[in-house]
Amino acid sequence: MLNHLNCSSLNLDLSTPQVMGILNTTPDSFSDGGSYTQLESALAQVERMIVDGASIIDIGGESTRPGAEDVSEEDELARVIPVLIAIKQRFDVLVSIDTSKAAVMNAAITAGADMINDVAALQNQGCLAAVAQSDVPVCLMHMQGLPRTMQNNPSYDHVINDIVAFFQQRIEACISAGIARERIILDPGFGFGKTLEQNFHLLANLSKFSQLKLPLLIGISRKSMIGNLLNRDVKQRLAGSLSAAIIAAQQGANIIRVHDVEATVDALTVLQAVTDNQ
Repeated sequence: MLNHLNCSSLNLDLSTPQVMGILNTTPDSFSDGGSYTQLESALAQVERMIVDGASIIDIGGESTRPGAEDVSEEDELARVIPVLIAIKQRFDVLVSIDTSKAAVMNAAITAGADMINDVAALQNQGCLAAVAQSDVPVCLMHMQGLPRTMQNNPSYDHVINDIVAFFQQRIEACISAGIARERIILDPGFGFGKTLEQNFHLLANLSKFSQLKLPLLIGISRKSMIGNLLNRDVKQRLAGSLSAAIIAAQQGANIIRVHDVEATVDALTVLQAVTDNQ
C-alpha cells in the first residue's frame, strides 16, 4: 500500500486517513443540490472545509444520484472550471474534479486540477487518453449500470470478487494507456448499483481490497444506505455517516469523501489516538 499520493502540485500523506470535502456545483445533487452554484457561496464553503481539516476538495458539476439526468459538456464546464480556478488562486489545497467527460478532464487538468475522480472509471470515450497525457492521479470507481438505472435491480455473483475483477481490468487498461499504477486510486462505489445488503457487505469487507495494493477512497456520506437502514432523512444522517467513516478507516480506507468535514475529522482524530496507543 502506498503511504503517499504524488500529485502534480502537492504531496498527500496517506499514512493516516485523509478527508475529502464534497463541493457540488449542481442544482440537483441528493444532499446539497443548489447550495453552492454561485461562486461566492462555493468559495465560502471551500474555506470552511479547509479550516475544518479537509485535505482535498472534490468539485462535482453533474449529479450522479440514482435517476439523475445527464448534464451537457458545456454546462458541466461552466459549473466547475471557474470554481476550480478560483479555488487554486485563493487556497493551498488539493482539488479533485468529479467527472466522467474527457473534455472536462482536459480543461480541469489545464486549469490546475490535482486529481480526477471518475465514477465511470475512465471507460467513456477519450477519458483514458485525457488522464494518460497528464501527471495527475485518478480515482476509478465501480458502478454497475448508469446513474439513471443503476438501482433498478443490481445483481452480482459475489459482490467483492466481482468488484475486484472489475478493478483489475480497469487497472490493466490504465497501465496499457500509459497511466502509471502509482497514480491510481480505487473506490468500490457505495450506492452505485448495489442493494442495501450489498452495500453493508461491502463496508464489512473493505479490507479485502488491500490485495490490489492501491489507495482506497470511500464515499458513504449521507447516502441512502444509511437513510434506509436508520429511516433518516438526508439531513439526519450524520451519526450514521460518521459510524461508516470510522468503520471504513478501520478497514483500510485512505481517503474519506464527506459532506460533514469537521465532524468526520474529529471522529478520525479520536480513532487515530486510539490506534497510536494500542
